[in-house]
Amino acid sequence: MIFMQHDNVIIISLCDLFNTRDIMDIAVIGSNMVDLITYTDQMPKEGETLEAPSFKIGCGGKGANQAVAAAKLNSKVIMLTKVGDDIFADNTIRNLESYGINTRYVEKVPCTSSGVAPIFVNPNSANSILIVKGANKFLSPEDIERAAEDLKKCKLIVLQLEVQLETVYHAIAFGNKHNIPVLLNPAPAQRTLDLDFACRCDFFVPNETELEILTNMPVDTMDNIRRAAQSLLDKGLKNLIVTLGEKGALWMTRDSELLIPAIKVNAIDTSGAGDAFIGCFSHYYVHTGNIADALKKAVLFSAFSVTGKGTQSSYPSIEQFTEFVQLNS
Repeated sequence: MIFMQHDNVIIISLCDLFNTRDIMDIAVIGSNMVDLITYTDQMPKEGETLEAPSFKIGCGGKGANQAVAAAKLNSKVIMLTKVGDDIFADNTIRNLESYGINTRYVEKVPCTSSGVAPIFVNPNSANSILIVKGANKFLSPEDIERAAEDLKKCKLIVLQLEVQLETVYHAIAFGNKHNIPVLLNPAPAQRTLDLDFACRCDFFVPNETELEILTNMPVDTMDNIRRAAQSLLDKGLKNLIVTLGEKGALWMTRDSELLIPAIKVNAIDTSGAGDAFIGCFSHYYVHTGNIADALKKAVLFSAFSVTGKGTQSSYPSIEQFTEFVQLNS
C-alpha cells in the first residue's frame, strides 16, 4: 500500500483503500441447491402413496449453507458456484446477497436446471437426501483461475463434493500454492475421491458415515473411529475433524486429539446441521486462529440449528448465537 504525506496529513490511495475493502475472509467454492423438504411420518413403500404432514421449499446446498452460516456470523464471504437458467436461479442469487455474500462469481448456465435436493425428514428429526447436481456440475478449474486474484485475498478456502472432483482438486492445489488454508468437507462421500490428494488440505471434516465410506473401515465405536481417522493422518493430513452428531465432534492430529461433547437440545430437523458446523468453525478459525475454541463454537452452532426447521433458515444470527453461547457455557 502506498502512503503519501502532505502538510503532515497521510493520504492513502483510493485504489488501495478499495482493494482492502475487497479482502474476503472465506471463499466457498461449491454447490447451491433448492431444498425441497418433506416432513413425513413414514416413507412410502414401492407402489404406495402416503400423505405427508408438511412441505417446505428453501435455499440450500452444502456450499451455500456453509457460506450463509459463516456470513450470519459476520464473516466476509465470497462464493463460486453455478445456477441454472430456471425459476430458481434469481432467487438463489438474491438469497446469497441478502446475507452479504459476494456473488461476483455466481454464474448462470444456459439450458440447465439449478441443483435441487429433495429432503425427507422423519418424526425422529433424521433426514434422507437425494441431490440433482444440475448446474453445479459445470463449476470448473477454469472458474477458479478466473477468480484467482480475489481468491488470493481470502484467509480460508472451503470445499465440498457436490461439484466435480477435478474442481475440488484444483482448489486444493490453488490453496497450497498460495499458502491459503483449505477445508474439505467430503460430502456426499465419493469412493473415487483421491485420498492422497485430499489429505493435502489443512482440515478434513467428514461425519461418521463419510469416514466409514472413504476409509472402508468400521466406525461403530470411538476406538474404531480413531483407527479410521489415523489411517488418514498417516497420509500426511494435518487436521481431521469428525462430526459425531449428538455426540459432538472429534479433532485429531498426528500427536493429539480432543473430543468436544454436544449439548442436549430438542431436535426438530437435522438438515444442514453439518454445514452449520463447518460455516461456524470456518468463521471462528479465521477470526481467532484457535481451533479448539472454533470447534466448541461450531458444536453449539450446529446444536442451535437442529432446533428449527429447514437449513439456512434454522441458522442463528450473531446476536442469537452469542446469547445461546452464554446460556450454554
